[in-house]
Amino acid sequence: MKGLRRKPTDAELAILTVLWSRGPSTVRQIAEDMGREAGYTTILKLLQIMTEKGLVIRDEGARTHVYEAAYTQDQTQRQLVTDLLDRAFAGSAAKLVLQALAASKTSPEELAEIKKLLRGATASAAGDDIKPGGSK
Repeated sequence: MKGLRRKPTDAELAILTVLWSRGPSTVRQIAEDMGREAGYTTILKLLQIMTEKGLVIRDEGARTHVYEAAYTQDQTQRQLVTDLLDRAFAGSAAKLVLQALAASKTSPEELAEIKKLLRGATASAAGDDIKPGGSK
């Protein structure tokens, strides 16, 4: 995701969360979903900044502008985790995961999903060691 040059702020992430759940939306719709905590003009200003940053796309075709997220939630989360991984954990995914697990209680469902992902990663890594023709 090389297009995401600047990371979203907390307020921008709140707006993106609304756009990911609602899809393309007007400023008023976003403000309503957010419970008008920030106010219409604040959200409008944030969306203008987010447009400049390339975080949202503005459709100016209608009288009321419609905004949509430029990147999926998964793409944005992956970029944020990659940045955190590089800055705080020297690129070590193991250290990041260990800190994440130590920081909060993990549900049995989440642990099952983590185990499933680890099994898949282990199988994938083992397959990388095998050269064409079945030899290692």
